[in-house]
Amino acid sequence: MDVTGTVAVNAREIRERKGLTLDRAAALTGVSRSMLSQIEKGEVNPTISVLWKMAKGYKVSFTSLVENRNESPYLLRASEGAPLVEDGGRYLNYPLFPFDESRLFETYHIVIKAGGSLNAQAHLKGAEEYITVFSGSVEICAGDESFLLSKGDSLRFAADQPHSYKNAGEDTAELSMIIYYKA
Repeated sequence: MDVTGTVAVNAREIRERKGLTLDRAAALTGVSRSMLSQIEKGEVNPTISVLWKMAKGYKVSFTSLVENRNESPYLLRASEGAPLVEDGGRYLNYPLFPFDESRLFETYHIVIKAGGSLNAQAHLKGAEEYITVFSGSVEICAGDESFLLSKGDSLRFAADQPHSYKNAGEDTAELSMIIYYKA
């Protein structure tokens, strides 16, 4: 999957569908006009943080920006998934099943290497995250609460507030993430 190309097509389509100029889109998202233009032309690979700002500003799901619109059934082999990279390559986000109007959720495979972390923006109002850790340990902060999760642990929390993920150990942590959007 060519994430940069997919984001370029989707970002432009969403902005145009909403009737936004680049200047108005920049005001809504907090992402500069020039960066939005570069993203829409496929000239840059935006960070996860930039994509979340765009999703929040456009009031769309994160995966509506990164999904490759395939019809059902949808099979994604591990060797085909390209990650979105943060924190100098220590936080990898692999989009798996994208959001669409008939499903109110999206799923990700997250890999956090030793020392890796991500501070996430609040998602749309009412959004919830469902996390299950498959290896390593992760500290998740949501609002004023902090949770330490190890292999096999799961957590659900309100994701319409700032939250963060941090590898809490020395081994690579892997987890699944489901983001559910209330209708």
